[in-house]
Amino acid sequence: MNDQHTRREFLESTTAATAAAGFAGASLCATESAGKIGPNETINLALIGCGGRGNQLLGNFKPVAGHQFVAVCDVNSARMAATRGRLGGDKIRAYSDYRKLLESKDIDAVVVATNGHWHVLPTIHACQAGKDVYVEKPLGTSIGEGRAAVRAARKYDRIVQIGTQQRSWEHYRKAAELIRAGRLGEISEVKVWDYQYFYPGFGSPPDGDPPAELDWDFWLGPSPKVAYNPNRYRHHYWFFDYGGAWQLDWAVHHYDIVNWCMGVSEPISATAMGGNMCFEKSNNQWPDTFSGILQYGPGPVAKKGFLLQYTFRGGCRREHRSHAKCFFGSEASMILDRGGYTITPERGKSGKEETFRGAGPNHQAVFLDNVRNHTRPEADVEVGHHSSNPGHLLNIAWRVGRKIDWDGQKEQIVGDAEANALVTKQYRAPWKLEV
Repeated sequence: MNDQHTRREFLESTTAATAAAGFAGASLCATESAGKIGPNETINLALIGCGGRGNQLLGNFKPVAGHQFVAVCDVNSARMAATRGRLGGDKIRAYSDYRKLLESKDIDAVVVATNGHWHVLPTIHACQAGKDVYVEKPLGTSIGEGRAAVRAARKYDRIVQIGTQQRSWEHYRKAAELIRAGRLGEISEVKVWDYQYFYPGFGSPPDGDPPAELDWDFWLGPSPKVAYNPNRYRHHYWFFDYGGAWQLDWAVHHYDIVNWCMGVSEPISATAMGGNMCFEKSNNQWPDTFSGILQYGPGPVAKKGFLLQYTFRGGCRREHRSHAKCFFGSEASMILDRGGYTITPERGKSGKEETFRGAGPNHQAVFLDNVRNHTRPEADVEVGHHSSNPGHLLNIAWRVGRKIDWDGQKEQIVGDAEANALVTKQYRAPWKLEV
């Protein structure tokens, strides 16, 4: 996420007036691309969001056979032009409004690589238009948005895969199999951490005019109308309306693996503390130092439940595995990250330390296979929803300053109206969260 000033910042637009029209007639073409794509047919893709992450994904898709990108869309005309040139120039269609892109009948699927507060609406509208979707994580900036995306995928029978690529990584699968088989024994605690070096912070630049190439009002979209600020644009994940900081925007990868390994989907409570304990004066809203605890009920690995402790610090990365998790079991513990895993027997138990290194992910190939065969991916939109929710709950607990209890069936915070009001983001007119 240290390149987030170039990531997920999306879409060039025409004018704010186009937003008022909504996605008129989207459901009318919901069956246009609903059929299974033949084994020898090329899958036509479009990229929504031409920032750093969007271009990274283009590189990830490039070696996978059987697809081509035919269109791009971004609110930043300079970024869109650069990405269009990378893909082939004039032969690639360019759109300033993603809804116009979705009207194209030859597009089979879209890749949504915007910033977080623009993940859900293009996903819903693409489903309505009969397109399959690869959407970057996290799944929205609120729990209610994530649930709306799930409803859209089911209602319109679309393939929606979230960009939690660790699901398609060999050693994560092997780790999940070992943990679910009881290799570590009874697990009572999982610790998760993200350590980065952002010192001295991002500063506090004044508001001003947006760059000429950026449609700021469309970039804001469903979020409140505010003046342009360079940090809101370049470091959007540090602001309430556009992201959830590391405890959501990056840690969703961790929560996804914890849910998978532990056979659970929802915590039952959350609490968090944090503040600006490192940065010099900056206008970021989320804390630069953050710790939270999630409690989970009984599950297949932890018969009595377990605690998940999450820590982020932005002023020091002195840790050889700076983005990792550790499962603590009665027989052994496992440290797991993108480099592999290490199992260490508990003191007094037999066996030697065991290390496994796996190959890289093939998440884009998995997506194209699922599109071609119209099969639901392991990193399905609902899996992504449940993987995003722990970060949302930690953030809500931090914002209200107290422990919250979560009813995962009803997707409501219990007995706390103030906290429950933060479960679903309120949209700025004329944008609507409708499925």
